[in-house]
Amino acid sequence: MSAGAVVLVSAAVAALLALGVPALLRRLPEPVDDPPEVPYANLADWRPLVPLAVAVSASVAALLAWLVDPPRLLVALTPLVPLCVLLGYVDWRVQRLPKVPILVASALGLGLLGIEWLWTRDTAVAMGALAGLLIARSVFWLLWRILPHAMGFGDVRLAALVGLVLGRLGWDGLAFGLWAGLAVFGIWGVARAVGRRSRAAMREPLAYGPFMICGMVLGVFAVSL
Repeated sequence: MSAGAVVLVSAAVAALLALGVPALLRRLPEPVDDPPEVPYANLADWRPLVPLAVAVSASVAALLAWLVDPPRLLVALTPLVPLCVLLGYVDWRVQRLPKVPILVASALGLGLLGIEWLWTRDTAVAMGALAGLLIARSVFWLLWRILPHAMGFGDVRLAALVGLVLGRLGWDGLAFGLWAGLAVFGIWGVARAVGRRSRAAMREPLAYGPFMICGMVLGVFAVSL
């Protein structure tokens, strides 16, 4: 298959999967102990959600297909794109990362990593991915313990998935991706405060999940360029 065909197929698969984002949102179990202000099912009714999810998923998947090497990584990365779009959207709207999609994505990533190891017997790659998962989760667990009001445990779960993806690509990708997420988050927070002309805006709740996902994508691109 030519490079152009791989790009088109990856974009099409991601776009088709993104069509199911509203249905998946409606099926998510609502937290009982601390429900969000807006139920997940209500988030699915936002009209621009489907075209936005399709456009973002297709664009990111196409870029991944164009840049990522080896191409077999797309088997794992392409389905993760619409899932990450869902997670970013929910966290942005209600400052909460639903547990089920993160755990499913992490289990899928671990399963595909195991299949890849059985195929290639590349122990260094597998160990790098697992180390990335443990390191990223441990770092964010410590941040969550130190700053429990600034970070939720959903960010810790998501960090494990981000570490799994970036660790697979090497230490440079892991370090850059985690740093990029923090950097973009800080820039956005400052820009929001400046735009509102209020220091109080710096203390308002701001979802970190979308920025962590953005950092992960930037890390993949940085290693692949």
